Amino acid sequence: MPPIITLLTDFGTADSYVAEVKAVIISSALGAALIDVTHEIPPGNIRAAQFILSRTWRRFPRGAVHCVVVDPGVGTERRALAAEAAGHYFVAPDNGVLSPLPDETLFYELPIPAAAAPTFHARDVFAPAAASLANGTALAHLGHLITDPHRSPLPVARLDGLTAVGEVIYIDRFGTLVTNIAAESVEPGSRVRLAGTDVGSLRRTFGDVERGQLLAYVGSGGTVEVAVRDGSAARLLGVGVGTEVRV
Repeated sequence: MPPIITLLTDFGTADSYVAEVKAVIISSALGAALIDVTHEIPPGNIRAAQFILSRTWRRFPRGAVHCVVVDPGVGTERRALAAEAAGHYFVAPDNGVLSPLPDETLFYELPIPAAAAPTFHARDVFAPAAASLANGTALAHLGHLITDPHRSPLPVARLDGLTAVGEVIYIDRFGTLVTNIAAESVEPGSRVRLAGTDVGSLRRTFGDVERGQLLAYVGSGGTVEVAVRDGSAARLLGVGVGTEVRV
């Protein structure tokens, strides 16, 4: 199997940035399979990148290299990191974007080449590091071990008596409100309230309600979600990330 390198950025596809990153990688990691997780993270939105990374990285084979660049502090004193967790490798800025990784993750600080463009470390720092890891270079040969990476985990739901209390942590392109309330903390048929709106009992899938109707269900990521069939729950309810949800 060829080495796998995944790319998760906020670059969009209107400019040449993604292509430049890929050009550096494939010039060094010949035959690597480049997988675009997404390049549509809202600009600078580290929490959205954390959520997408948390959903995706374990679904790839061991040995995959994950290049995660949402980097509003590019060119500042923030560190550049490489990491290893559960047989996977990561390169990313030290701004909390790798917070979803387990506690036992090993983190290494990468050197910043003098010739690296201060505004484009994705191309000049992270892409070469990702290619080196895909080629089998040991982390210890790329940087030095650190024990204090910046961690800013996504918020965790809590129990208030028999009620699970959480919040919206991500909104997808359909306007679905993804919460941090895990499936195992709620009972089938539980009622869901979001920002004071009674969404109703947990359903199985979109077809369980009429078009344009709100529904709540356990989504494919294993947490409670609120959607509108053939519509946008975010637009209908006028809410966003951080909105309280009670189940």
